[in-house]
Amino acid sequence: MTRQPKSVLTLLFLVFAMIPLPATSQDQENANEEVAEEENGVTDYISMDPAFVTHVGAPGNKPTYLKAAVSLRAGNASTRPAVEAHMPRLRHELVILFGEQTDTDRLTSMEGQEALREEARKRINAVLEEQQTGERIAGVLFTEFVVQK
Repeated sequence: MTRQPKSVLTLLFLVFAMIPLPATSQDQENANEEVAEEENGVTDYISMDPAFVTHVGAPGNKPTYLKAAVSLRAGNASTRPAVEAHMPRLRHELVILFGEQTDTDRLTSMEGQEALREEARKRINAVLEEQQTGERIAGVLFTEFVVQK
């Protein structure tokens, strides 16, 4: 067995270490949005007033209610007019999303709330894309989140 010089092995290690691993599409999308915000130097928070109050949980169970105050994070100054123009449809999407939640225990966990925020972001961006606004929101924030069983 021949022994490779340490410099060749070190060089090979460095070459492989410099090859970037492929990012997941979600990670890449979030990174792109954060870079866009940094380039624009704009962060705009758009409140979806009034707060959402809706019934959640499986049908037939004791009624469980969710109250969620929602703000949207935008990275462009031009996003606010697009969001405000389509606010009724965006609110509708969130009412439907919140009403689809049948696992009330999941809503009280950080992981469940994070998944709900991510799904809300996707649905809002889908509406903005469908309406051909050319705008996207960077994130959804719950400024108040109460589950009453």
